[in-house]
Amino acid sequence: MSILNKIKWVLGILMIFVLIIATNLIDRNNFLRVRNSVTSIYEDRLVVKDIIYEIARYIQEKELAMVRKDSTFYKDRAMVIDDKIQNLILRYQETKLTKEEAKVFGELKGNLVELEAQEAKFVESGKTQEELLQSSIDDINENLYDLSQIQLSEGNRQMNISKKAVDTVELFTQLEIYVLIVLAILIQIIVIYDPKKSEER
Repeated sequence: MSILNKIKWVLGILMIFVLIIATNLIDRNNFLRVRNSVTSIYEDRLVVKDIIYEIARYIQEKELAMVRKDSTFYKDRAMVIDDKIQNLILRYQETKLTKEEAKVFGELKGNLVELEAQEAKFVESGKTQEELLQSSIDDINENLYDLSQIQLSEGNRQMNISKKAVDTVELFTQLEIYVLIVLAILIQIIVIYDPKKSEER
């Protein structure tokens, strides 16, 4: 095998090698985007949706106790619920928050502090002054609704990121096939073509 033929083979193999590495790196990047997006949908959206639901349930229990003027609730159950809500808030803080979500979440924390203060005043007043307490509950319910809507829009955004990454992988897979066919034909031409024989003719 002449040096020219060896160079042809090396160049042909190098072209395939470079193509495979380049497409592998692109595919790897897209798969990382899909994985991060799916993880984010679960950890930062579905888990948070459950936390929001749990907090809403506890707030509903507080509202029911206010309407019933339930003395037993304010003696025994209120502090237990406050602790559970606080634990849920701590879990929520550990997730990735968007800018808008962080703003609403901050308002929620402030409104929860206000709710505890209004509950204390409600009990001190002999359970007669419920307007401010109801207003605090309404504010919290609004915060929870807003946070719930944010989860939907963020989950949708993450799904779109995944879809784009998967579409890109499919596109590059198609391109790889076409480029490999073209390269195979080029390598065959390079290897089979012998300039000495063409000169003899």
